Amino acid sequence: MKKWWTILTGVLLVFVLAACTASESAGDSDEGGSEGEGDSGTKTLLLNNGEEPTSFDPSQGFDAVSWNALNNLMEGLTRLGKDHTPEPATAEEWEISEDGKEYTFFIREDAKWSNGDDVTAGDYEFAWKRLLDPETASPAAFLGYFIEGGEAFNNGEGSADDVMVEAVNDKELKVTLSAPTGYFLNIISNPAFFPVNESVATENPEWFAEADSFVGNGPFALAEWKHDSEMLMKKNEEYWDHETVKLDEVHWAMVNDTNTEYQMYESGELDTSNIPSDMAEELLDSEEVSIQDQAGTAFYRFNVNEEPFQNEKIRKALAMSVNQQEIVDYVTKNKEEPAYGFVSYGFESPSGEDFREHNGKLVQPNVEEAKQLLQEGMEEEGYDELPAITLSYNTSEDNKKIAETIQQMFKENLGVEVTLENAEWNVFLEAQKALEHQLSRSSFLADYADPINFLESFTTDSSMNRTGWSNEEYDQLIADAKNEADEEQRWELMYEAEKLLFEEMPIFPVHFYNQVVLEKDSVSDIVRHPVGYLELKWADKQ
Repeated sequence: MKKWWTILTGVLLVFVLAACTASESAGDSDEGGSEGEGDSGTKTLLLNNGEEPTSFDPSQGFDAVSWNALNNLMEGLTRLGKDHTPEPATAEEWEISEDGKEYTFFIREDAKWSNGDDVTAGDYEFAWKRLLDPETASPAAFLGYFIEGGEAFNNGEGSADDVMVEAVNDKELKVTLSAPTGYFLNIISNPAFFPVNESVATENPEWFAEADSFVGNGPFALAEWKHDSEMLMKKNEEYWDHETVKLDEVHWAMVNDTNTEYQMYESGELDTSNIPSDMAEELLDSEEVSIQDQAGTAFYRFNVNEEPFQNEKIRKALAMSVNQQEIVDYVTKNKEEPAYGFVSYGFESPSGEDFREHNGKLVQPNVEEAKQLLQEGMEEEGYDELPAITLSYNTSEDNKKIAETIQQMFKENLGVEVTLENAEWNVFLEAQKALEHQLSRSSFLADYADPINFLESFTTDSSMNRTGWSNEEYDQLIADAKNEADEEQRWELMYEAEKLLFEEMPIFPVHFYNQVVLEKDSVSDIVRHPVGYLELKWADKQ
């Protein structure tokens, strides 16, 4: 099985000094040429973002459609390198205390914002406390709970002053964690931990909403943004490592249809493309195809507050009527691994065993058992027939195909009729967060490289839960795992938590993600991190 990531404990201490995740008319770039160079000889990479970013506010743009661009417009204290492990970025070095709880970061003297301002430790303190501020209502706030005082502030039980992030001076940031966290340097490479220019944000709270007001500190600057249509990024000459950046521009289309995307790729309007599922057999062996690992899971959420999914047996019945192998073989057809648990392959324990292989298959198709569970569940609830069920998904051709397949499996295997409904991403997401869906399509891409990131999504108070499911024992297992310094024991707690999740089945998985991309021969060194975002700092185009 794939093992793309070992958990970062000792390796990350290299820098220790002390004791130490549309418009179909889009895509017509005025700058693009047959060789990726416009009339002025600029190198322009042509990409598709799929749809409008949710937000370029680091505290709000907590999804793939925001991350891919945002990760190249901004930069954290650390950045994931070509090997997907954290390396110095805006921070040139750091110290870690002997107890593993206190981190001191030293920001580069030449770190600048795209408007020429110095990047300061104060910008990080401002951004991280803003991330945790309950008034911000950031979906990524839970990532900051590793910081002492972070969870209490976010829950309204503490103040910003209690959050242990302190700008010691303009170039020195001190952070105290609530417990030793060996993967902390990985966590803070996530876009949620990007800095915010405090003076710019104070003057204009909507600084992130338009190209002419956006201020970043990454390899590229946002030059144009035609909402729901296209974006143009240009090389940021203020970036501390701008000499490494080879591209002059990156043009992003917003086309939410794989067939159209592929046609644009074929006509030279895009340099990369996903593969339409009905062309997979024809294209997967192409020399232009790149298949890379990705840490994430496609799954469905039951709303346990809505009938009939308050009943555990009914949830299990529907889950066990889905054949994941058939979906990846005949529907998605991109060589994904079928998912029989939630944590994906690629996470190696201290003993060298893959998490997924150790914890095994926690749900598998079994039609006969599913029929029995459905009957028992209906009897428990006094149902002569099931209440009407609606399956919701966000609009895309691929999501539609999977939803239709699951609809057919429910009907053929259990005799259960399901209605399908779809909505555009932002509308769908808001309804899912508000628990307005009964059964809904979901995806999870890891925010950092540790299994706990998958599992913490289903704690009672997690903004990522979106099922209504709550289990005190599960919550305690996750809390204990986050505070456990012994790695072997920490993994045992995580194994137990995932098993408990599937004993009660508030979700059912479909497949683990991979990254299957067509890419022109003229393009090189685009780095696609397994945690789900794109790296263009080293990209080139001939």
